[in-house]
Amino acid sequence: MQAITKILSGYAAKAFESCGYDSTLGTVTSSDRLDLCQFQCNGAFAGAKQYRKAPMMIAEEVCRALAMEEIFEKAEAAAPGFINLTLKDSALMALAKELDADSESGIPQPENPETLLIDYGGPNVAKPLHIGHLRSAIIGEALKRLARICGHKVTGDIHLGDWGLQIGLVICGLKEQMPDERCFSEDFDPEKDSVPVLNCDLLSQVYPEASKKSKEDDVFREQAQAATFDLQNRRPGYIALWKEIMRVSIADLKKSYQRLNVDFDLWYGESDADAYVDELMRILTQKELLRESEGALVVDVEKESDKAPMPPIIIKKSDHSNLYATTDLATLIQRKKDFSPDRIWYVVDTRQGLHFEQVFRCAEKAGITDGIRPEFLGFGTMNGADGKPYKTREGGVMRLSDLLDLAENAALEKLESSAYIKSLSGEEKKQIAQKVSVAAVKFGDLQNHRAKDYIFDLDKFLAFEGKTGTYILYTITRINSILKKAGVSPEENPEIKGIYSATERELLLNLLLTGERFVKALEERAPNYICDNAFTLASLFSGFYHDNRVVDEADPEKKESWLALLLLTKKMLLVHLDVLGIEAVENM
Repeated sequence: MQAITKILSGYAAKAFESCGYDSTLGTVTSSDRLDLCQFQCNGAFAGAKQYRKAPMMIAEEVCRALAMEEIFEKAEAAAPGFINLTLKDSALMALAKELDADSESGIPQPENPETLLIDYGGPNVAKPLHIGHLRSAIIGEALKRLARICGHKVTGDIHLGDWGLQIGLVICGLKEQMPDERCFSEDFDPEKDSVPVLNCDLLSQVYPEASKKSKEDDVFREQAQAATFDLQNRRPGYIALWKEIMRVSIADLKKSYQRLNVDFDLWYGESDADAYVDELMRILTQKELLRESEGALVVDVEKESDKAPMPPIIIKKSDHSNLYATTDLATLIQRKKDFSPDRIWYVVDTRQGLHFEQVFRCAEKAGITDGIRPEFLGFGTMNGADGKPYKTREGGVMRLSDLLDLAENAALEKLESSAYIKSLSGEEKKQIAQKVSVAAVKFGDLQNHRAKDYIFDLDKFLAFEGKTGTYILYTITRINSILKKAGVSPEENPEIKGIYSATERELLLNLLLTGERFVKALEERAPNYICDNAFTLASLFSGFYHDNRVVDEADPEKKESWLALLLLTKKMLLVHLDVLGIEAVENM
């Protein structure tokens, strides 16, 4: 289905051309002033300069041509040269029917779909997810779903941190606890010897202890660095232990991401790019980009246009071990070979901006990103009421699972006042509370522009009124309730046969504009536009619901129209929620 403004721009272009003007002046946009018009065109202003005529004169000519078209209720020129357009209700109803039948939910599809790879998640293995991983996961998931529904081929990659110093720390921490295990011996035989069976609780204990010790004990830190180097050079015992760490870690990570309704097409990590490091070094050497600095190998990435110092990017440390920059550049080589993406989006904390600017510049100089457009999509911080990064009551970093438990318990407590919830079993209550809590957390985050910091306020996010995920879910349950009372079966397909109030007209108009708002959200990489539109639709439905008693309506044609409008509103709200990675509930 074409965007409604594109359809109307076709009419306006034809009208400008028929009046002797350039057809490109006929761009139509939606109006912010529905009391004046539904759509507007400002082409008369540009035309005035081009044709040396007063803009009002051009606007009046074009409006006379537009008034001849059956689709318009009004085509009016307003000083000093605006073209105000309002559609006939019959046109809105015809478009609504087209929207309802459209398999793409009215979202315009691109003529040339792109291949995208989205790098999001990015947790380190061997330790549980914490709340710092929340934004990357849910923003990346929303962008992946948004790009897909807008017609692009998208692959999501978690890009695990599984090959760096944190693994060396865990290896040394485990060695202190179980020094007699064969995996720590240099003569470890993978055909005969085994590694200890690990679990999440053990890894959750070992990593923080080892990390703390490395900051206080220089010898231990050097041992961890040496273990990391040996791992990256494929020491058999360490590789076997690493595989066991990965097995346990990935299973635990999948549980947490599943609770958030987040999934990845690829579970690749830095280790998968290790095979491409030699190729990276050959490219950088052939391009004569490497130079030595205090024993390390670096690449200069500054530009003459830089207004602030840009440090060189370190490719190899003085001990020849790899860094994040090394694996990120090697990963670009891998992704180019495996997926040939047009774009790669990195959904990462804004504080990593300098690192990725260095990586992108180095890749460009080396020709690694020829044909690829990498983008850094930074996100802000999730803060507590004090405006500082969200912490536990004890001042520590909260586990993501603990945050989700907290939200689920709060949702259950809030829902307990519902007679419907009271009638359910404990497991049924838990399932609804889980969905409501995830909706509250995800919508509370995603309604903010990704680049901005925001305050995490669970009470606010769980409110049944206002711009919350809970309110959107509640709106859908109200629609379900009306449809059930009206006896509408899934097989029925009521049709909008009339528009009986300004509230209905505005709701219908915003349903028709939804596809364009999805495209805008994708263009700006901003899922908050999806939240904004969902709230707009829910609020407009609430106004309609308040003014009309659908089930008791005596006029059968009016009742059928209203039921059709409810079904279309529900359908489009569910599309919004699906893009946001939020599941609806039937009742609450």
